[in-house]
Amino acid sequence: MAASASVAADRILIVDFGSQTTQLIARRVREHGVYCEIHPFDMGDAAVRAFAPKAVILSGGPETVTAGETPRIPDAVFDSSVPVLGICYGMQAMAAQLGGSVAPSASREFGHARVGTVGGGDLFAGLDADFDVWMSHGDRVTCQPPGFAVAAATDNAPIAAMADVERRYYGVQFHPEVTHTQHGGAIIRRFVRDIAGCAGDWTAAGIAERAVTEIRREVGDEGRVILGLSGGVDSSVAAALLARAIGDRLTCVFVDNGLLRKGEVAQVQEAFGPSNALPINLLTVDAAAEFLAALEGLEDPEAKRRAIGTTFIDVFEREAKRIPGVGWLGQGTIYPDVIESAASKFGKAHVIKSHHNVGGLPERMHLKLVEPLRDLFKDEVRAVGLALGLPERLVHRHPFPGPGLAVRVLGEVRPEYLDVLREADAIYIDELRQAGYYDQVAQAFAVYLPVKSVGVVGDARRYEHVIALRAVVTTDFMTAGWAELPHELIAKVSNRIVNELPGVSRVVYDVTSKPPGTIEWE
Repeated sequence: MAASASVAADRILIVDFGSQTTQLIARRVREHGVYCEIHPFDMGDAAVRAFAPKAVILSGGPETVTAGETPRIPDAVFDSSVPVLGICYGMQAMAAQLGGSVAPSASREFGHARVGTVGGGDLFAGLDADFDVWMSHGDRVTCQPPGFAVAAATDNAPIAAMADVERRYYGVQFHPEVTHTQHGGAIIRRFVRDIAGCAGDWTAAGIAERAVTEIRREVGDEGRVILGLSGGVDSSVAAALLARAIGDRLTCVFVDNGLLRKGEVAQVQEAFGPSNALPINLLTVDAAAEFLAALEGLEDPEAKRRAIGTTFIDVFEREAKRIPGVGWLGQGTIYPDVIESAASKFGKAHVIKSHHNVGGLPERMHLKLVEPLRDLFKDEVRAVGLALGLPERLVHRHPFPGPGLAVRVLGEVRPEYLDVLREADAIYIDELRQAGYYDQVAQAFAVYLPVKSVGVVGDARRYEHVIALRAVVTTDFMTAGWAELPHELIAKVSNRIVNELPGVSRVVYDVTSKPPGTIEWE
């Protein structure tokens, strides 16, 4: 399901200038019940008018308006007579294009600052006169455009915010979307709800209702859909929405690739079985031997990913041909997948990574795509899943990589390594749940290391592999810190793994944040 005007009546357009926190702006807007979309700054005037936003937010970005050809705000933004909020670079671009001036700052601001408000109309009404903000800029507005008044200042930025209340144009040099900014959520809410007048009806129930209506319109009364169900949150919620919309015209193919967590096949079959509120046609395919054969001898992480992707396509295509009348491929693509796989023609909105869901299966399958989650962030996907009656344990499970345990067994993947890792991971997750820490961390898992360590069990020498434990805390998965779990909890997990699994001689705990590390090891 592509993003369209039918998604929501009130829509905020976020013009992206390449900021690392643009997605956070969207999340904050949607937290206040307002639908929004991120589009690159070079989207064009016709696209802005076609989107018909209720208001526009201009993101920050790495460029400077003071040198050379720099990203510009589409003219249609200012021709549409809707409220505009410029953030950081967005404020500077607004100032430059509307007749103000911007210059390099003698003292750049990165991090904490204290701002004092002196106006700003409705944007700052009711807030403290002084509050903490988070800055990230080297330029500053030195003269506001005609019609604007200074709305806030810091010691380093005399124009830290500006406002043209009559035209409902606002600019803030700081970043209200980050948690470091005090009252940031209130500022964004004030803009989208009070100034822009959005109703705030973007709720889980409303999202589900709109998605079901859109699926029925798109697929029609007779269309049949096939979906690759992984057991993860995204594909499970997509399956639930499609089942609600078209019933038994949906067939889900669950491929057991031999790289799943302990008990995962049974959990998926139970979640979508006859006793569930949304039973579906579920076809489980045991292809473990096929995947493990494709992985034999491979050590490079990208080579493993390619082998898994190719094998999945082969298996899925083979099974799809056995299902008569299928014309649609359902996918659990979510909005961050789309954003991260897109780039501006200027190259400022970088392609962060390609996603298996963005692009689909080979064209030879001649299937049209239906993507009911394409407009949603992960937290919205979870809320919709709960609204549809999916088990909370499934909806709130930690993320699991597409290649499965193949990227948690470092180096070559062997069946005996997978067996040990499954058990170690199950012990870890079980202890986290019992101690009440599973829902306090964003992701936790075990990793099988291709190194051996000497240990002593009883009076015997043990020379086996090492298990690493990983747990992170994060809100958006763009950055993450290692979880400071209690030492006694880690010790209990370690003792259980070493005592219960003869293939492990040592357990270590990963204390690397992202950056510089990644969340997964491969």
